[in-house]
Amino acid sequence: MQKTIQPELHATTVVCASCGTTFELRSTAGDMTVDVCGRCHPAYTGVERATATGTRVERFERRRSLASTAS
Repeated sequence: MQKTIQPELHATTVVCASCGTTFELRSTAGDMTVDVCGRCHPAYTGVERATATGTRVERFERRRSLASTAS
């Protein structure tokens, strides 16, 4: 293999935006931020988080009432 065509790997710090976990890995990219990591992802933890509460209509009505009070 030609050594000049291979990308240079260096230590990269990855930070999870959800739980704040940091870990290091080797990558060609710089420092990264991910939305969900293996420590807080529902598929790995078995714990579901309710992201959307209520039906679509209830959420729409809630947003509409917030928008009307803001203006």
